[in-house]
Amino acid sequence: MHNFVPAKVFFTKGVGRHKEELGSFEMALRDAGIEKFNLVRVSSIFPPNCKIISREKGLQLLNPGEVVFCVMYDLRANEPNRLMAASVGLAVPADPNQYGYLSEHKSFGETEERAGEYAEDLAASMLATTLGLEFNADAAWDEREHIYKTSGKIIKTTNITQSAVGNKDGLWTTVLAAAVFVSDGNGAEV
Repeated sequence: MHNFVPAKVFFTKGVGRHKEELGSFEMALRDAGIEKFNLVRVSSIFPPNCKIISREKGLQLLNPGEVVFCVMYDLRANEPNRLMAASVGLAVPADPNQYGYLSEHKSFGETEERAGEYAEDLAASMLATTLGLEFNADAAWDEREHIYKTSGKIIKTTNITQSAVGNKDGLWTTVLAAAVFVSDGNGAEV
């Protein structure tokens, strides 16, 4: 295998419900549009010079059965009415030749907005420490986000988050969020 540094990434999310746990995961993958790929979960580095593309464009560049690398987090439960969320956060440095961070977060009882902000904060904090930015780790996310973005060293933070409430009849419910990597040569580098 050659070195593989993804050239593009897209973000997606999904929710699935089924009587079987694995079935609910499959339904969430289908909802996210990534069920037809052999997904390989990787850790959380956003590659230098990686371009963020739309989910639609990303899916067009992939083939069924292809081995696809992703940062994905999912959460499953069969407890009725249980609020759950899965999120992937992103922090992109101002210098495109520098790597950034993706972060994963999952939780019970958090709203989609709160879980997303938490994941975004995780990614931004990891990048900020790498870049040598000083910040108060106990400060509110809004305050730290302002410091990060006005530093000129971090240009973008965002997240993709899927939340759901557990099925009232006790079916398995899965939520997932993912950053899916795409090569320039449609998998040719691998």
